[in-house]
Amino acid sequence: MVGEAGCRPFERAGADLVFQVVSKCYEKGSVVLASIKAFGEWGQVFGGEVLATAILDRLLHHCDVISINGPSYRLKNRLAAINRDSDAA
Repeated sequence: MVGEAGCRPFERAGADLVFQVVSKCYEKGSVVLASIKAFGEWGQVFGGEVLATAILDRLLHHCDVISINGPSYRLKNRLAAINRDSDAA
């Protein structure tokens, strides 16, 4: 599993490693990848459109895309804690 791809751009070597992992697993195993970026932004994440397209091509060929939209549960929990602290004061 690659978690939170897109929080920071990959350096070229890191992007190449992601491509190698995806390529080795392509049609042989499973890959779970979580990202906060839309597919159209992956060129920025992986250092170029060509590499991003190659990664997406392999990932999307046999996949289920699950899009989760909404507020962050981490932020929600933190805001609830802040509100509890301010109500107690």
